[in-house]
Amino acid sequence: MQAPTQMNELDDATLTFAEQVFDSARNGDSSRLDQLLGQGMPPNLRNHAGDSLLMLASYHGHLAATRVLLEHGADPQLRNHRGHTPLAGAAFQGDLAMVELLLEHGADVESRCEDGKTALMMAAMFNRTAVVTHLLALGADPHARDASGATALTAARLMGAVDTEAMLRCDEGQSD
Repeated sequence: MQAPTQMNELDDATLTFAEQVFDSARNGDSSRLDQLLGQGMPPNLRNHAGDSLLMLASYHGHLAATRVLLEHGADPQLRNHRGHTPLAGAAFQGDLAMVELLLEHGADVESRCEDGKTALMMAAMFNRTAVVTHLLALGADPHARDASGATALTAARLMGAVDTEAMLRCDEGQSD
């Protein structure tokens, strides 16, 4: 008797549906996501790049869709294949409201990307002053170092982010 063959590839209809689901997150279709999650779709579904639905919704600034995903149990710490978290993406974008929402739902202010960068470092690098202020107020460590040894201040300086560099220099009371 011959063993049944395993189906390792998805059919075209399933692939099309999956792409529509990820587009719903990317485009912020919170009602569609709520409907699908209510029907049992896993909240931590990820695409070929490891981007979760939450990563896509939060990175593209869709607060309502992000909230729906978080309320259905999406993991705010789930990293993509590049080691990035939704919080790091929101910090990179300078989206303070998104940063606040992710932190309220369990994102770790000190979580690190694969290269050791924290959300504070990402915000500092791209001169996101409001995000830097908020993360520092929540206890983000300005002395944390990434894999290359850089702090948030060093990163801001290297990227020419003069406002966050000045903020961090004042916060640290020193030059790095």
